[in-house]
Amino acid sequence: SSGSRSGGSILSFPKDHPFAFQLMVATGKTSGADLVTQMVAEGKSLDEVDWKRNGIFVVFGFAYLGGFQWWLMVTKYRQWFPTMDKFAKMSFAEKLKYPAGILDAMKMVVFDVVVHLPMIYFPTYYTVKEFVGGTSWNPIDWAQDGVTKYTKNMKEDLTAMIKLWGPSDCIQFVLPLHIRMPFRHLVSFFWTSYVSFTRGAIEPEEQK
Repeated sequence: SSGSRSGGSILSFPKDHPFAFQLMVATGKTSGADLVTQMVAEGKSLDEVDWKRNGIFVVFGFAYLGGFQWWLMVTKYRQWFPTMDKFAKMSFAEKLKYPAGILDAMKMVVFDVVVHLPMIYFPTYYTVKEFVGGTSWNPIDWAQDGVTKYTKNMKEDLTAMIKLWGPSDCIQFVLPLHIRMPFRHLVSFFWTSYVSFTRGAIEPEEQK
């Protein structure tokens, strides 16, 4: 029937169009995480939500989390870790018998928690936060102020990052490819909310 066909097409969409699906998930997740931050951490009502700020997070989720991370973790990982596709299609039992795939999956985890998150994600996150909450319109100021605050919070941030992303990466990089990025975005929703709660509202500019 037409109903069953449409239902099947919806269920098959993530597998047939993995990039588009995770892009939608990334964008919606980031918007939702910001709404949680504004309405729970900052105590705003729905009428008080800053939709311009939310729109900025939508752009960040779309461009960085949905676009850049796909390029890094699918396009580039496919070049750097050649067993990725074959390993992803295997059953769990088959994966256990494929040491080259296990080794590449371990390399992906190490790259994420040693290079990507501390050296790319966090500086970008703090820079965007300065873009959203700062008073300057100079991108150099956003980057400088963001990196300064990241340096101040680095020990706490990296400790929390290892505790969450280390174990979740071990799951992510053995999942089928079309599920990996949506899984990451799901974990990232709670991560973004955690960071928002621990940092609180955007800090006011210090008095000079």
